[in-house]
Amino acid sequence: MSEPARTANGPVLSRWRRWPSWAGYAALGWALLYGGFGLIAALTGTAVFYRADEPLPAALAWIIVVVAASAAVTVVAAVRSRGRRVPRPVVSVTLIGLCVLTGAAAFGLLMDVVTLAFTRSVDNWTATANRALAATGVVLLIATVRAHRSSGACMRCGAVHTSPAARTRPEPAPAPPRVRVMAYAGAAAFLPYAAMKTIWALGGTFAGVSGTQMLATMERNGASGVMLTLERCGIDATALLAALGVFLIFGLVRPWGQTFPRWTLVLRGRRVPRWLPLAPTLIGAATLAPYGAVGLVYAALGTFGAVTVPRGDFPTPGDALLVTWIGLGAFAVYGIALAAAAWSYLRRTRPVCAPLGAGVPA
Repeated sequence: MSEPARTANGPVLSRWRRWPSWAGYAALGWALLYGGFGLIAALTGTAVFYRADEPLPAALAWIIVVVAASAAVTVVAAVRSRGRRVPRPVVSVTLIGLCVLTGAAAFGLLMDVVTLAFTRSVDNWTATANRALAATGVVLLIATVRAHRSSGACMRCGAVHTSPAARTRPEPAPAPPRVRVMAYAGAAAFLPYAAMKTIWALGGTFAGVSGTQMLATMERNGASGVMLTLERCGIDATALLAALGVFLIFGLVRPWGQTFPRWTLVLRGRRVPRWLPLAPTLIGAATLAPYGAVGLVYAALGTFGAVTVPRGDFPTPGDALLVTWIGLGAFAVYGIALAAAAWSYLRRTRPVCAPLGAGVPA
């Protein structure tokens, strides 16, 4: 339940527990790799940024080179901060700004993962590689920021320990009522989406498209055999993902989400590692919230006639607009609720430090 925290006189932690000592070097290696990726793309004229299926100018790859070079210089300043050559606030603010830019480049990675799982391919492998590298950079830059800010202090509580301390995890607790209400609203937003997809999977007609037509469209778009088999059995794969998303957000706001469910056999009674629910949560929130919010603005403009919504595979633009409202509305509400639930989970499960000998086992 508890383990030694890093202190001046404490025991030596494992290599993984000592990540503040190597996070900066890992971020520097990433910056060099990502910069090389952007340089090759810029020199060869390869597009790495896409808007839907349309490639953006290949010259935008120079942005990657600039961001990676800036990250490398700033990370070096953070690693060598013991000399205080650069003010700490300047380094921290610069790293946070680079995190934001890199996170923008990683936008759409979740969609690529879902597409890869269902169609065994992605729209563009270069764009997916760019998003994966950018997402890796976000993690390493955040780790570098934390290590830089807490140099000489405990990574968990921010204090400087003068005696050995132990890291303990708080008891499972529910999220505040306001956060739980947001989580329930996010889960409820998926109900119309799941119902629409299930109607098609069962062979019914919605928005002027029958289940047979939808299955033919999926086959034409290269859906995987597993996805097509589930669809023929009346089970929509994206509806299953929505159910998993509901399970995830409930686990973030309820106490049982901090321990493995009672019905598990091998892992019964063990605590869930914090990164296990937070990794998909942060990726999902960073993708679905902005994607859904921008999509809702587009749907609103289409509703009022400011833009023309293409009908695609639907009989009329009105049918396409109805499906747009249902799908993107679910993504927007769920994505925002997921972000709130993740922040609450992060704060409620944060380990605390207690001095040894005060009833705390070493």
